[in-house]
Amino acid sequence: MGYRSLRQCVNDLKRTRQLVCIDEEIDPYLEAAEIQRRVYAAGGPAVYYARVRHCRFPMVSNLFGTMDRARYLFRDALHAVRDLIALKTSPDLPARRPWKIPSLARTLTTLRPAIRRSGPVLECRTTIDALPQMVSWPKDAGAFITLPQVYTEHPDHPGYRHSNLGMYRVQLSGNQYRSGEQVGLHYQIHRSIAAHHAAALNRSERLPVHVFVGGPPAMMLAAVMPLPDGIPELSFAGALARRSIRMIRRSDGPLLSADADFCICGTLDDEQLPEGPFGDHLGYYSLTHDFPVLNVERVYHRRDAIWPFTVVGRPPQEDTVFGELIHELTGPAIPSVLPGVRKVHAVDASGVHPLLLAIGSERYVPWAAERRPQELLTIASAILGQGQLSLAKYLLLAATEDDPQLRVHDIPAFFRHILSRVDFTRDLHFHTKTTIDTLDYTGTGLNSGSKLVIAAAGPERRSLNSQPPDTLPLPDGFGRFQVCLPGILAVTAPKWSVGPHGKDPWPERFCSALQGHTALDGFPLVVLVDDAAFCAASLDNFLWVTFTRSNPAADVFGIDSFTEDRHWGCRGSLVIDARMKAHMAPPLEPDPDVVARVDRLFRRSGPLHGIERRRPES
Repeated sequence: MGYRSLRQCVNDLKRTRQLVCIDEEIDPYLEAAEIQRRVYAAGGPAVYYARVRHCRFPMVSNLFGTMDRARYLFRDALHAVRDLIALKTSPDLPARRPWKIPSLARTLTTLRPAIRRSGPVLECRTTIDALPQMVSWPKDAGAFITLPQVYTEHPDHPGYRHSNLGMYRVQLSGNQYRSGEQVGLHYQIHRSIAAHHAAALNRSERLPVHVFVGGPPAMMLAAVMPLPDGIPELSFAGALARRSIRMIRRSDGPLLSADADFCICGTLDDEQLPEGPFGDHLGYYSLTHDFPVLNVERVYHRRDAIWPFTVVGRPPQEDTVFGELIHELTGPAIPSVLPGVRKVHAVDASGVHPLLLAIGSERYVPWAAERRPQELLTIASAILGQGQLSLAKYLLLAATEDDPQLRVHDIPAFFRHILSRVDFTRDLHFHTKTTIDTLDYTGTGLNSGSKLVIAAAGPERRSLNSQPPDTLPLPDGFGRFQVCLPGILAVTAPKWSVGPHGKDPWPERFCSALQGHTALDGFPLVVLVDDAAFCAASLDNFLWVTFTRSNPAADVFGIDSFTEDRHWGCRGSLVIDARMKAHMAPPLEPDPDVVARVDRLFRRSGPLHGIERRRPES
């Protein structure tokens, strides 16, 4: 069914025993976040917090905590939404599949918002400091909204057709914000809101902004969807909700979500103030930087308002389910959007943006005696120029002709495929001094870093070793080594430090010591880390450490490396320096006192007893 309100959704989850209620008072400072992390890790139910300390509004979390529940929330709409996306990429769909015409016609009637003069969201007024002050991690700079829906309209083209609904970080308190009058709005430069803001400043105007919290679950998912051009998020939300989204048109600004639980109304000018730190999806704190300030004018809420929240942190978290659902909906359309691309997987365990795995066609000169990446390189450029995929740091690309059964979600098999075929003398392609994720601190500055494309095509050229070498001729200071995956060896290296020439010397010393030795035969990839045992303990650890702690142009080395016509390669193993560096942000760790306090809720007499606890690796 399509839920009209968050309250309707919560009641349905309670009726179907997919929600548990906590009646004792819960502190939004760290306690609620610790509960959410544990319940999500256990694959548990949604959680309703009836009493929130220092706040009169109840909260709910883990609404999208499992794929089964996410599919349940949109159970009547998923097929129709897939057809809608297919129609956008293949306009001849009705002619090819005429039996879908009635369903498509019904879906198309939901795309236009239903404009109203008023709605439940305008029933009451409140203030910023009266909202739940959710703090997720000990070093967060203040309270943040973690499921905001930030709505703007293009100043030159008002109305929903040129609108943007995005999930951008909103800081409610702390730092230098005037309490109750200003909140921080952290958006990234490639998002549509940035174009809206720039257009307003070009007109010497402020940009009106509405921040919705709660409302129909379809609005939350629509706010994170990477939609094709020409489909406004409000239209997509209508398709998901199976009814037109009710919006309020007022004379003094953009549309308001009539059924939202809360709406913060304000404007952006050219002022920026320090925002953050904040525990983010890479598993580290994003540090303090200047970002736009939303000048708050009004805060509305409905009478039965509920404050939904999630916790952002090292994957997997609840946003992992968002990613899986998005892939389920949009994955089949990828070949239409990116010709030659069969599959793309943004690896959640690596923090999503740092690592992409992709499969594409390699059809150029099929009669060549030696198959090599050619079409794959064209495909790589297309992938790295597409929306949020452009934030990737590492893109590993395989040819479907080499193994038609290869799957991008079978990560160990994908690495085996690539590493058994790759030729490091020719198949490494760097993009230097370019943009990366704002939240990634491995680069040379905010938004600045590099990318590495590794494209492999052709027959296997080596066997991969699954057993660690008996010995390695390691320089002094290096420690134990362990196998992460076949062909991948983690080596404990000395702590990162700056040497007399302004660079850390250890990776080059490692490469020099191993040059000419056969000890690394069968290990084409070596990762230098702070703790090899931790890195090799699980696939998730390997992915997280390797790809969130390295910047390709600065941290990729090679044994017997060379540069030829400005192309860098190596004749021996590729070496990635994935140690923590001084310029990186610290990893996220919970407060042990809060952990101990929350333990009581999971004991026999507690409201969460019976929910299995699986502590995340640390």
